[in-house]
Amino acid sequence: MIALDEIDRALVRRLEADSQASAGALGRELGLSQPACWRRIQRLREAGLFRGARLDLDLARLGFGVTVFLGIKLAARGRVSLEDFERAVSAIPEVQIVEHVLGLFDYRLRVVARDLSDFERVLRRRIMTLPGVGQVEANVMLSEERRPGPLG
Repeated sequence: MIALDEIDRALVRRLEADSQASAGALGRELGLSQPACWRRIQRLREAGLFRGARLDLDLARLGFGVTVFLGIKLAARGRVSLEDFERAVSAIPEVQIVEHVLGLFDYRLRVVARDLSDFERVLRRRIMTLPGVGQVEANVMLSEERRPGPLG
């Protein structure tokens, strides 16, 4: 774990909001020179604090109007391996996130679809046919509010 001072925390918050911000612009905001800001970003990157930059896609504009969270409990019979399930579910393009969780379900999936009938097709033809799938619970997302990260 890397020790962060207040400037590092402010830098991380700004980069979380806009990962494409330049070191010069960030430095001006934080009262640093461009080289000093760049060195701090590099130190944080080398420490493994950043896993990479991501593109925040507007799924609705891309034609994906429905997001569904699925809870998946694997069937006890057959003892399918977790790796087999994870490999198979990760190959489904509509499945955006696969989380192995502890609780009522073994996995939580974030699935996108064009509409509810498209989601039904994905569920019936792809997800329900995965190795080891037992119980499935679906929650359709109505709205989403983004909150700042733990440093925000």
